Amino acid sequence: MIDRDHLLAIVREAGRIAHSRWPGAGHDLHSWDKTPGNPVSEADLEVDRFLKRELHRLLPSAAWLSEETADDKARTQSGLIWLVDPIDGTRDFVGGRPGWAVSVALVSSGRPLIGMLAAPARREEWVAVAGQGATLNGIMIRASQRTEFSGARVPTLSLPNDDSDLVMVDQPNSIALRIAMVAADQADLVATLRWGYEWDIAAATLIAREAGAEVTDAFGGPLAYNKHDPRDFGVLVCSPAIHAAAVERLAERAAALR
Repeated sequence: MIDRDHLLAIVREAGRIAHSRWPGAGHDLHSWDKTPGNPVSEADLEVDRFLKRELHRLLPSAAWLSEETADDKARTQSGLIWLVDPIDGTRDFVGGRPGWAVSVALVSSGRPLIGMLAAPARREEWVAVAGQGATLNGIMIRASQRTEFSGARVPTLSLPNDDSDLVMVDQPNSIALRIAMVAADQADLVATLRWGYEWDIAAATLIAREAGAEVTDAFGGPLAYNKHDPRDFGVLVCSPAIHAAAVERLAERAAALR
């Protein structure tokens, strides 16, 4: 297939490039809003160009879908595709906070085959290969095995009154890192109730699934990748034993928002 170590070296170098522009390390950075409240920076574009070039060299047959590249729908005719977010968590990145990561996934026939996250500001490298488990900094990880929904740890800045029985833990801006927290038993539950893009979650959901977490959309249905419309409504990642309770808790809100 591909050389896993070579791929990891590419993702690691992408993280190094991003970190070399990160304001949190004292670097100047030019950033702007693509749309109101949706920032992008020169670092996003630089990392995107680097990854597109190097990943194409590594696997020329794979198509490409990235947050920072125009979507060529011809990708849907390919059995292999790279799904890339050059900097997931750009708000934290431009704000000098560490909650960002480079996210790279290789998807085969609609399913993630390899997922990697480089989060150099947090000194973290997350890797998963389908059927081979997941690692954080080279050490195998096991997802949360929580059995009680009440008291579940959620990476968030606030909780609505209806969820006051849950427990807040630190929330990085990167949704990929929040999902990875469940994979490493640093959180029990991550849920979003909005339309989100495949490139945000492809690598992280494989990491979580390979670590033993349950991974679905907000309604408890399966996620698929390389769709013509590269979005899903919400993502739900949690300990398997609390998944049904999470779907039930979210059902009315998800239906109202979809």
